[in-house]
Amino acid sequence: MLIEVRDLAMEELQVFVELNEVQLARFYEPKTGLFIAESDKVAKRALEAGFRPHSYLIEDKKLERARPLFEDYPDVPVYVAKHDDITTITGYNLTGGILVAMYRQEKPTVSELLDTVTDRKRNGSGRLRIAVMEGIVNPANVGAIIRSAAALNADAVLVTKDCADPLYRRAIRVGMGCVFQIPWTYIPPLADGGIPLLKDLGFTVAAMALLDDTLPIDAPVLKQCDKLALVFGAEGEGLLPATIASCDHTVKIPMSHGVDSLNVAASSAVAFWEVR
Repeated sequence: MLIEVRDLAMEELQVFVELNEVQLARFYEPKTGLFIAESDKVAKRALEAGFRPHSYLIEDKKLERARPLFEDYPDVPVYVAKHDDITTITGYNLTGGILVAMYRQEKPTVSELLDTVTDRKRNGSGRLRIAVMEGIVNPANVGAIIRSAAALNADAVLVTKDCADPLYRRAIRVGMGCVFQIPWTYIPPLADGGIPLLKDLGFTVAAMALLDDTLPIDAPVLKQCDKLALVFGAEGEGLLPATIASCDHTVKIPMSHGVDSLNVAASSAVAFWEVR
């Protein structure tokens, strides 16, 4: 259903023009809300993952390119605007002229997610590698960690509620839509329930932290784990002391040239590769 945009003040465009990330997430509260997928590549990955479109905002010159994204949803409105209008809305020119408002999905529990992942692995190696994020508030880091996890053989991602939302625009954009390609859900506060839950499910839990008494990331004991969870904390402050204390191991990546650490997103890529 194509609709020409003549005025950015149209009420129907509020999800693209007026609402911030939090307002979008709460759009249908207490039910799940919306998020915005930017660019055809990201929108395609979201649709393939089963997310349903709420509405589209597409630059007029990109309409034919975007047609495969909306042709199967004839009743969903497709707002067609000029390039300058879309740039005005987004504040930058990185969307490829395509924005899609999509309905969020209910997230499974940790146990439900990991049971599903385990079932999928039964015909393979059987080994599980998952990433756990605590208190990472930078959406770019959240997106980059998810991208690394998806690309480097991690099986799932778990996120505490005090992290940036993996469905924030910047997280999705930096992660190149990989949040739609790897299973993920929210985990309870780690020391108070999250880590005990993982241990009950048979996981060895390793905290990535800059402490003296640590294992190197290439330690055989880590590679030999059938189920391994790597836990990453925020830039600067890192993981909470109680979280580190509740883990089975503390792990760091050996550095050289006097460098003490990597950005958390970069360190996650190294860790996923090493323990794969």
